[in-house]
This record gives sequence, structure tokens and C-alpha cells, in this order.
Amino acid sequence: MGSVAFQTAGVVTGLGVVSPIGIGIEPFAESLRTGRSGIAPVTMYNGITSPGGIGGEVKDFTEESMKKNWLKDQRKWIKVMCREIAMGSASATLALTDSGLDLEKVDRHRLGVEFGANLMFFMPDAMSDPCKACTDENGDFHFEQWGGIGMPKMEPLWLLKYLPNMPACHIAINADARGPSNSLTMDEASANATAAEALSVLRRGAADAMIVGTTGTRIHPTKAIHARQWDQVGYDSAHPELSCKPFDTERSGQVVGEGAATVIVETSEHAAARGAHVYGRLLAGASSCATERDGTPLPKLALVNAMRAALRQSGLTPADIGHVNAHGLGSRLEDQFEAEAIREIFGEHSVPVTAYKGFYGNAGASSGSIDLVATFLSLRDGVLYPALGSRTPDPTCGLNLVVGEPRKIENKHFMKLSYTRRGQASVLIGVGA
Repeated sequence: MGSVAFQTAGVVTGLGVVSPIGIGIEPFAESLRTGRSGIAPVTMYNGITSPGGIGGEVKDFTEESMKKNWLKDQRKWIKVMCREIAMGSASATLALTDSGLDLEKVDRHRLGVEFGANLMFFMPDAMSDPCKACTDENGDFHFEQWGGIGMPKMEPLWLLKYLPNMPACHIAINADARGPSNSLTMDEASANATAAEALSVLRRGAADAMIVGTTGTRIHPTKAIHARQWDQVGYDSAHPELSCKPFDTERSGQVVGEGAATVIVETSEHAAARGAHVYGRLLAGASSCATERDGTPLPKLALVNAMRAALRQSGLTPADIGHVNAHGLGSRLEDQFEAEAIREIFGEHSVPVTAYKGFYGNAGASSGSIDLVATFLSLRDGVLYPALGSRTPDPTCGLNLVVGEPRKIENKHFMKLSYTRRGQASVLIGVGA
């Protein structure tokens, strides 16, 4: 904590979000304030495999609205953007606008990008014509024909639409950001990890400002199938919009979602020199991956490791943290071990815990960034918004869960938790302005 660079980096000056409860920070914040869920029947894809066909869909993010509003300066590139890339690019544009950063005056060589994403999948029907071309009348597929007959029928430049480094590429090109650029693909652990890496870039003096975020989906048809195969996916038939119930006695599983979010992070000197509005600061970030020798994931241990490392880096103790923004999937097993990890670090300190996936579901790599934007907006408003969908906190979780009404908060230090099914965890510590 001794160097000036370490103490002054990490000022958050802009927020941008593309989410099921709003595009842009004010519609998003209004949904948090009013308790409006974005979980509903998915209309974009036919035959989605989630229970009840529900998910957190960004219904207002259409090709028409992209061209007219969210990506009007990048219209010619939309044809080589899958939905996740487009959402990420739009969230970055919103964050840059919110930050007031003048791209005509900024040193482009000291403006960088740190962005995370899922592995991206094309729609299953994209392979229909190429595969049919190599299939005979008996239904037998001829692999030897693929290179000459099948592949030429694929969409030109199709690969560019699905590379997980492309969100960072499009964002950097649009902003003419020529500083450090990096892409992380760590599923739900991506967001905190990208923020921590951006913090490192600033602290080692390689940039003055960083465009930091993630984009992701779980409602893509292939991703939704994966969720049904590998995860506990929940559904409340009486109240579908409240199907995600983090740490609740009646929780039955996560709800699939989609979205993207971006924060602009600067050195305090750079932000002060231009008179920027400040939402808060990022103080520390850490990651861990833990498994048994046979590869069985140990996400609880990974969370504990990452929390301890982030606290050490920040110079704070558990008692200094005002609240925990939990991953809070709403799954029976995962919520239980996350709660155990929180109790192991905080002990008897009854730190308030909230979780926002009840508003918009699990959007994969983008979940942590959307949660981070929600955290800074809640601290701006001086309250913690409740875990939507949760009514009766599970006593076996033993958490001081925020439910029902927003809770006033004075201590603005927070800890954000994220983890994956494979034992990766990332933790971010920050403070509101």
C-alpha cells in the first residue's frame, strides 16, 4: 500500500449497462428501486429449454434499436457481431458517455480495454445448409466432402462473430483506445478478474484510463441446454418473475439470463484533472481456483482463498466491509457453500449480504459486471437493494440477507463475490464515493 500509484488508482467515473431490467444506468437503477424483475418468458428464441421457458432477456435490445440507439456509430460492424459482442460494445459506449471522457482530448495510447466474455456459440441452424450439403439421401454424413462442399456454404466471416476477444477489439477500435488491451474468458469469474487486471494496469503506470467490463449469456439455446445438463435451474410456476431466490428457504435453482456492463476506471489524478464525477474506487481484486486431485471443483475453498487475498491486498479487515454482494445463484448447493465461505471469513460479524440475480438471472460472464454497476448505484443512493425473489432467508445459510425493503447503509466498503461451477472464484473490494 506504500506507493502513490497503488493508493490513487482505481477511480470509477462511468457506468454502462445492458440488462433485462434496463439499458442505461437510470432505467436500470429505477428497476432496482421499484423491485421490477426482468425475468419473463423468453421471446427471442423458440423452444428454449429453461423451465417454463423463462429467462432474463434484454427485450429492448433488438437489431433495430442497436442501429438507431445503442450502436449507431458502429452500424457497419453489427453484421460481424453476435449478440454478446453487440451488448458488450453498447455497454462500453454507454459507460464512456456517462464518464464524460472526451475521446478527442484523451491520450489514446494511455486508454486501454480490459473485457471478459463467455465462450461464444453460433445458432444451431447456422450449420444446417453446410451439413445438408455433405449428407446423402440415406442420411449419412460424408466428412471427406466437408472442405469442398460444406464449408463454402458457411456464413462469410462467421468466426469473427464468435471469438471471445472480439468485444475488446470492437470497443478499442470504436474508442481508438491504443493502450493495453486484454480479454479474459473465465465464465462467471470474469468480471472481478477483469477489474483486478485493469487495476494492475493502472497501478503499474501503463495507462491513465481503462474501459472495463464483461458480456455474456445463458439464454442462448446452446447455453440453456448446458444449464439444464450441468446446473440446477429453478422455476416458480406461481410467480415466474420471482423464480430466482438467492439464499431463500424455497430456492430451487438459478435462472438463465443475458447482458453486459462496463465501468470506466481511471487514476485519481487523471479523473481530477478533468473534473470527473466519481462513483467510487476499486481497491483490490483477487482470484483463485481450487479442485481435488481428481479435478472435482472446490468453489468454497476458491472463494475463501480469493476473499483472504483481496483483503490482504486492500489492507482491510472483514470488520471494515460494509456489505457483501454475493454471487447468489439461487441454487440449493451453491448458495449453501457460498454462505459457508462468507461465514468463514466474516465469522460473527453480521455483515449485510445482498444478491441481485433475482432481478435479471445468471448472465454468465457478465453477471459480475452487472452486479458491480448495481452496487455502485445502490451506494450512490445510500441503500442496499434487497435480494429480489427471496422472502425467507434460509437459516442454514446463516446470512444477514437483505430482503423485503431497501436497507440504509453508511459504510460504503463492499466485497463482490463471483465463482464458476469448475472451482474458479474471483473477488473484488471497492468503496462508494
